[in-house]
Amino acid sequence: MKNNNNQATLAIATSDQTALPIEAIADNDVLYIAFELSSKEWKLALTDGRRQVRMVTMESGKLDRLRDEIRRGKVRFGLKQECRVLSCYEAGRDGFWLHRFLQSAGVENAVVDSASIEVNRRKRRAKTDRLDARKLVSMLMRYHGGESKLWSVVRVPSVEDEDARQLHRELEQLKKQTVAHRTRIASLLCTQGVSVKIGKHFIEHLEQARQYDGQELPQHLIRRIKLEYELLRAIQSQILAVEAERRKLLKQSKSERIEKVRRLQQLCGVGINGAWLLVMEFFGWRVFDNRRQVGGAAGLTGTPYNSGGSSRDQGISKAGNRRIRWIMAELAWGWLRFQPDSALSRWYTDKYANGNSRLRRIGITAVARRLLIDLWRFIEQGTVPRGAVFKSA
Repeated sequence: MKNNNNQATLAIATSDQTALPIEAIADNDVLYIAFELSSKEWKLALTDGRRQVRMVTMESGKLDRLRDEIRRGKVRFGLKQECRVLSCYEAGRDGFWLHRFLQSAGVENAVVDSASIEVNRRKRRAKTDRLDARKLVSMLMRYHGGESKLWSVVRVPSVEDEDARQLHRELEQLKKQTVAHRTRIASLLCTQGVSVKIGKHFIEHLEQARQYDGQELPQHLIRRIKLEYELLRAIQSQILAVEAERRKLLKQSKSERIEKVRRLQQLCGVGINGAWLLVMEFFGWRVFDNRRQVGGAAGLTGTPYNSGGSSRDQGISKAGNRRIRWIMAELAWGWLRFQPDSALSRWYTDKYANGNSRLRRIGITAVARRLLIDLWRFIEQGTVPRGAVFKSA
C-alpha cells in the first residue's frame, strides 16, 4: 500500500479522546490557548498540538500574568517567541475586552458562541472548568485545522459600535424597572384590598385611601409605598433624559448610523424605537451578503427536523439577537396596520388572516422575517418595500 501523506489520517488524542486532523498539528510553531473564564480565576489550557495540554490557573484580569504564561508556554513547548498564537473563549459576562487585548498583543483570538459547542449527550457526564478548557483547546485545533463549521464564532463589534448600543439598552432596562415598581406598589395595596391609580396625584389619593373597615392604611406600609413611588418618579425622569438625548442625536448627528435611523423612520409603521434598535443592534455595524444571512443572524430562520420516519418543523432557530426578534414581531404587527396595501400585508392577509390564532402567530413570524429583509434592502440598496408608503413631511 502506498503511503500518501496528502491523504493521511494521522491524529492525536486529547484528554477527552477527540481525534484531531493532521492539518491542525502540521505547523510546529503554533501555540493554542483556550480560556475558561470566571469572576475569580481563569483556567488556561495551552498546547502546541503535539504534547500534553498544560493547565494553568491564574487570577482573573491579571494581564501581566497572562503575558507571562504565554511566554512560558512558548518556552515549555519549544516554540519561538515570535510564533503564531491562537486562542479562544466563550462569549459571556466578560464581553469583548479580553478579545481586544489579545488582538493588541498579537494573539489571533476567536470568541465562540457557547450554544454552538458540541456536548456529550450522556445523561451524566463529568463537567469541570479544567475539562471544559481542555475541550475548548481541542476544538480550537480542529477549527484551525479546517473544520470551519465546528462552532459559531461571534462577530465582535468595535468599541464605537458597542457603545452605540448603550442608549436603547439603558432605556429598555429603565422601562423594565418602572414596570417592576408599579407592580410592587399595586401588589402592596392589594394586600389591604385597596386600589389606587398611580398618577400625578397618587400620594394624595394614597393618604385618603381606607381599608375595608374604614381604617387608615398602616403607617409602615404607606412609608414603603411612598419610597417605591419616589423611585418610580426618579426612573421616569431618567427615561425622559435618555429620550431627550436620543432626540438630540437624531436632530444634530451626521453619523452614518443616525442617517440609517432617519431613513427607516420615513416608512409608515416604523417609529423611533424600532428604527433605533434595528440600526444600533443590527444594521449599523453588521455586513450581510444576502437575505439568508440577515434571517440567520436574527434567529428568524426555520429549523426542520427530519430523521428516519419523523419529520416536523421546530419553528424558528432563535439563534440570533433576541432584541431584533422582539422588535421585528412588534414591527410586523404595526406593518399590517399602517401599511395595509403593501405586498407583504396582502400576502399575510391572503394566507394567514383567516386562520386560527396559532396559524396567525406563525404568519406574523414569517412577516417579521420578510420585513427584516425588506428593511435591510431598503437601507443598503435603497429598494423600497413593494407597496410601502412614506410618512408625510
